[in-house]
This record gives sequence, C-alpha cells and structure tokens, in this order.
Amino acid sequence: MKGMLHAAIGFASDDQGNGVAYVRVAGTKAERVLRVPFGVKRFGGLRGREVGYAALHAVAEVLRRHVNGGVTFLLDDPVLAGDLREHREVPAALTLAYVRLRCALNQFARYEIAESGGESDLTARARSELALHVAA
Repeated sequence: MKGMLHAAIGFASDDQGNGVAYVRVAGTKAERVLRVPFGVKRFGGLRGREVGYAALHAVAEVLRRHVNGGVTFLLDDPVLAGDLREHREVPAALTLAYVRLRCALNQFARYEIAESGGESDLTARARSELALHVAA
C-alpha cells in the first residue's frame, strides 16, 4: 500500500481483557475491513481508557506491515484522540501503554489522529462480537 490511507477503527474489550478491533481501510484500490484481536490488562478507575490504547497499538502493528506511506487513524474515542493529538499527561497506569503506542505510531512515515464524531458501526460490531462470546 502506498500513499495516505484512512483507517477508521472501532473496538471493544470484555472485563477479562479479551478485545477485538475492526478497521475499515480506505485509500487503496478497494475498501476493506480487517479484524484485529488484542489483549489488554484492565484497570479499575480508568473507565476503559486502557482499551483504546491496546486496540490502537494492535491495529498500528498490523497496518505498519503493509503501509509504505502514511495513515489517518479515525477514532470514535475522543479521549484517546485528545491524548494523542494534544500530548496530554496520562494516568500512571497508562504511561507504558502510551509510550508503546507512540513508538508504534512513529514507525509510520506519517500519521494523523482524527475523531469520527460518534460511535461507529465498527465499535458496535466489536461490542456485539464480545457480547456473543460472553453469552455463549
């Protein structure tokens, strides 16, 4: 893949830290959706904030193997997007995850972080998948 890709990301995790992200990749010949499983250590008091870090890290690792140019990551998590765009100070429990994520993102020739403005169908898909696993 060459040039700037657009990667819309939706994700979810259960209470045990089993997560899944769905990524709609556009900017290539054909739009496609990728499923990216991930694991995350859950922390009380972060209101799921750690899930976004783990999901985006997993997605970045998958995409960087195939992207020669840049990526715009479109997130429906305004807190995660703000943390990354504004270089905010994060809680101590997220420090390592923040550093790992920055390192993964810096592997791209160029990247941008944008917000989608609301919950995406990809997030709904991830939540549904995890709910089915819990019910089974």
